[in-house]
Amino acid sequence: MSEPAYKLKIRNLRKTYGPVIALAGANVDMREGEFLTLLGPSGSGKTTLLMAVAGLLQPDGGEVWIDGRLATYMPPNKRDIGMVFQNYALFPHLTVAENIAFPLRMRKVDEATIKKEVTRVLDVVRLPQVAERLPRQLSGGQQQRIALARCIVYKPSIILMDEPLGALDKKLRDQMQLEIKHLAVQLGITVLYVTHDQEEALVMSDRICLMNEGEIEQLGTPDELYFRPTSVFAADFLGESNLIKATVSAADGSAVTLKAPGGATVKAAPARFEVRNGQQITFMVRPENVHILGSGEKADNEVTVKLDDVVLVGQVTKAYSKLGGESKLSSTQLTRVGTRMPKAGEEVRFGWSVDSTVLVADKRPGAAA
Repeated sequence: MSEPAYKLKIRNLRKTYGPVIALAGANVDMREGEFLTLLGPSGSGKTTLLMAVAGLLQPDGGEVWIDGRLATYMPPNKRDIGMVFQNYALFPHLTVAENIAFPLRMRKVDEATIKKEVTRVLDVVRLPQVAERLPRQLSGGQQQRIALARCIVYKPSIILMDEPLGALDKKLRDQMQLEIKHLAVQLGITVLYVTHDQEEALVMSDRICLMNEGEIEQLGTPDELYFRPTSVFAADFLGESNLIKATVSAADGSAVTLKAPGGATVKAAPARFEVRNGQQITFMVRPENVHILGSGEKADNEVTVKLDDVVLVGQVTKAYSKLGGESKLSSTQLTRVGTRMPKAGEEVRFGWSVDSTVLVADKRPGAAA
């Protein structure tokens, strides 16, 4: 069978700066209409990868394919891509309508079509009333929507976004995440998005490409990365997690039995990599999956712990403890009126399921030891 057609195909892309490896052989495929987010800490390689796709830096090796055309060394203006930046990059002396019209004028589009298209995209971003204003007369959120309108007006094959919401306050950033996501779905556009904000990536993406030290740590849907991380780094980077060292005591097709700190026996879901008896391994369980068991309640995994602290954080209450006096183990419960939460110093039973107990590798599976 022939390889399926992709909007963007990246093959073994590499980039170094002296001894620093910015990209170590990245491989990514994107389908039309997909929203793919490059996520990772500073220096992980996500912006380097985006800039290589944009043609704003030359890789040391590998290939970039856009719409089936080899684009690795193609000039940026020949790649049929659009870019949205954190600082909006609007022309301050031009009106909103003139800013949006600019890429069409550069493409020699006739004025009647320009007027029609500017009106159309202003309606799409729900800002038809600001056409004659200057950028400085708009709020940050409005400027970002105009920057997006200027990008989508000429219908590029792929839109690249480099931390476009980084300059906004949290409330506006949360609103804009949904705005951009809904626009992407409505217009069927293909978006390659860069952020270091894990919540932003989870909210907006069809898939997430998690990067670490120039390599792709894990690539999958938000559900896959959150509920089934493959490495300690992936488990720790996305959301809160209990990461506990244990020893494999038995493994079969249905579960892996572990000896945890303090002598506790824990059953985990089968690993997606090979494990053996006696092996030291790390398991993850999300705090929201760890419940404080009432009298008579049962769970697949149960441990008795003494609470170090109990903290009410608005809609949730967090209970902190240590398993075997050494490994941190916390539980997150919804805060409910009239429900008594135990206090620090009390002894409680924590319980959680086999399915929410995930074995993670110390290093990305397939990485060099």
